Amino acid sequence: MGYLDDIYRYIESGETDNENLGLEIEHFVLDDEGNQITFDEIVPLIEEVGKKTGAELIYMDGFPVGYVNDRYSISLEPACQFEISIHPYPDVSEIEKVYVEFLSVWKPIFRERGYSLVTKGNLPLVECGNLKPDQIPLSPKRRYQYMDAYFRKTGQYGRYMMRAAASTQVSVDYRSESDLIRKLTVLQKIAPILMIMMESKTNEDSRLQGSPDKPHLFRIQEWDDLDPDRTGFYPKSFDPGFGYEMIADVVYHTPLILLTDQGVTTNVGHRNAEELVLNHTISDSGVDDRRKQKLIEHFLSMGFFHFRVKKYIEIRVADSVPFKKALGYVALLKGIVYSDGNLDILEKELAEVDAVSKIQDAVERIEAEGFDAVIYKNRTAAGWREKLIELARGSLSGYEKGYLSYV
Repeated sequence: MGYLDDIYRYIESGETDNENLGLEIEHFVLDDEGNQITFDEIVPLIEEVGKKTGAELIYMDGFPVGYVNDRYSISLEPACQFEISIHPYPDVSEIEKVYVEFLSVWKPIFRERGYSLVTKGNLPLVECGNLKPDQIPLSPKRRYQYMDAYFRKTGQYGRYMMRAAASTQVSVDYRSESDLIRKLTVLQKIAPILMIMMESKTNEDSRLQGSPDKPHLFRIQEWDDLDPDRTGFYPKSFDPGFGYEMIADVVYHTPLILLTDQGVTTNVGHRNAEELVLNHTISDSGVDDRRKQKLIEHFLSMGFFHFRVKKYIEIRVADSVPFKKALGYVALLKGIVYSDGNLDILEKELAEVDAVSKIQDAVERIEAEGFDAVIYKNRTAAGWREKLIELARGSLSGYEKGYLSYV
């Protein structure tokens, strides 16, 4: 049995009756002038805090670039964006407690050194045109050197995405293949509304270089132009028969750029997992289960679609936003995704949105007009925002409804 079947089984193994929510927020660590902390300065801090708190340190290319404990993990993105990934919990209040714990550790450390944690979709100096992305150094991890070289050939904004972008990501569970398809379909259709709701700009009048008529969704514009092989809405997701098999096929045939196996990262360019198996770079026999799982997780990680399917659905359409707004976003998604009644309502209301092209059209209208854009059913994005909040409010418990005031 080969990797294609293994990827299928990996995704299938995510089926659960749990209704958990995971939250990741990427932060910029900035000084008073808006400059990012350097790799050489932040790595020793990660190592020190990890050891002091008894966490498991995460190494890449010999550098301690993160740690994991029993409630959350820390990692560094390409230009030292500082990410917390909170382990899944069913209650929004529990997620809040974990983030407060994280802040209690890290805010004093950064403050003492003249830095603060900033949540924006793009680095403010870059968004406002005061700094070019190429002036920002990447961390010395091989992974990012290979990606940087690759993306310079696939689109205009790879430099922006790696050096100057930050996001908020939420993960949700699925019960079965049909439940995954249903949730993913509805989430993709409402994605344009979620994008504008979670937009986080420094200057409302700023424009992305090359897009003078699109003042909204900077980060989304950057990602959409990055590389058509791995970005945008999920491939084949509106095709007949879409499910685990098609998802596994997408993963198996997405160009990998790089391969990380047994702690070693190599450049593989445009070759995909299937090609690496056929040329024996990767073996499909005699590989122990742990190594095989690591390889599958690597294959999955190299698809940067707006929604990533792992053992859960990863929702990747939001800018990095202040924590209270992130909590509101988590509550909103909980109220929609974990309510069969709300999924029914949205399926019916959005039945005519039957192709990725229609969703992308809504995205582009919002990029130009923001909340005023008229999208589905002649309703504005602002109108859809109120609709989603109303639906979520109707299904959340009493105290969780309060988080919706933040969105």
